[in-house]
Amino acid sequence: MDIDSTMPATAPAVHTPAAEASSPPKKRRIALGVTALVVAASAAYWYRGTFYEETDNAQVDGYISNVASRVAGTVVAVHVDDNQAVTAGQALVELDPKDLRVAVAQAKASLAQAEAQLRAEEPSVAITETTNATLVATTTSDVASGRAGVAEALRSVAQAEAQLKQGEANYKLAQLDLERAERLYQTGAVAKAEYDSKKAAADAQTANVQALRETVDVTRRRVEDQTARARAAGSRAREATVNASPQLEAKRATVALRQANVEANKAALEQAELNLSYAKIPAPAGGVIGKRSVNVGDRVNIGQQLLALAQTDKVWVTANFRETQVTRMHPGQHVKVYVDALDQHFEGEVESLAAATGSRYSILPPENATGNYVKVVQRLPVRIRLLPGQQGLERLRPGMSVEPEVRVK
Repeated sequence: MDIDSTMPATAPAVHTPAAEASSPPKKRRIALGVTALVVAASAAYWYRGTFYEETDNAQVDGYISNVASRVAGTVVAVHVDDNQAVTAGQALVELDPKDLRVAVAQAKASLAQAEAQLRAEEPSVAITETTNATLVATTTSDVASGRAGVAEALRSVAQAEAQLKQGEANYKLAQLDLERAERLYQTGAVAKAEYDSKKAAADAQTANVQALRETVDVTRRRVEDQTARARAAGSRAREATVNASPQLEAKRATVALRQANVEANKAALEQAELNLSYAKIPAPAGGVIGKRSVNVGDRVNIGQQLLALAQTDKVWVTANFRETQVTRMHPGQHVKVYVDALDQHFEGEVESLAAATGSRYSILPPENATGNYVKVVQRLPVRIRLLPGQQGLERLRPGMSVEPEVRVK
């Protein structure tokens, strides 16, 4: 038997003192490396937790205008399509303007009619004022004339009554003379001719008295007539004085009504012209078209939404931070925003914090007084303004998911 074949193929390792001395330092280096790594990770975690607040509950936000029709009509042209960029004032949709033009013509005709009525009515105020003044002056003069007539009639009555008294005295004297002449004639003391003369004189005085009495009656009736005329003139004067002001005010009110009618028709014409201008629907701002729901031939109503316009040049970030994250957050703090869709970071700053939590703005806000209360950490919307001039801002769209990182310390 060969001696070499009985020996083991590999001799057992011999542990020398040098090998045993080198093993502990290597383990120590590994331990130190692990410890340093843990310390560095802990320091990084502490630093991030102390100086930064971040969330993935955030998105790009922007103004989206719902473009609607301000008048009813039939669509005759649509100049844009979904995802098309437009500028402010650019024509989007056109409606058939024929009916609106007819309304403008009708409004113009109504305005012309109202202005004609006003022109016809305006002179009536001055005419009525002059007529009333003339009537008052005339009736006042009639009153004065009536009073003068009454006074003259009274003087005539007094004069007639005085003449009557004189006539009656003459009548009595004539009767006495006739009686004496009759006695003397019977005795033959006077001639028949003298008796006849006395009798004729007495008859004349009788006729004169009768005439004077009739004159007195006539003058008295004249007094009554003049008095009635004076009273009538006074009534007309009072009526003219009382009615002058209301008549004038009525004419002025009619003119004011005509003027108001003119103004109303002017407003109606302006509204008709505005409606005609609304037949062309322009873009309220620059942006990108979306949700187009209108086509040529559609009949649209007032307020009907036709399309949406996203104002992509005015975007910001709305980040919903937990209420425990906003303790040290305030406007002006620097923000770094990562956009998932672009794989790019943008610089920004905190612009404002919402006035209430997101749950309070929901359709059905929580009611904690019902008894089924469970404390839930609320989220507060924070508006972040993106700094202008950064490359890629024009590619941002409302609704994109982002991850903002706010430096709070």
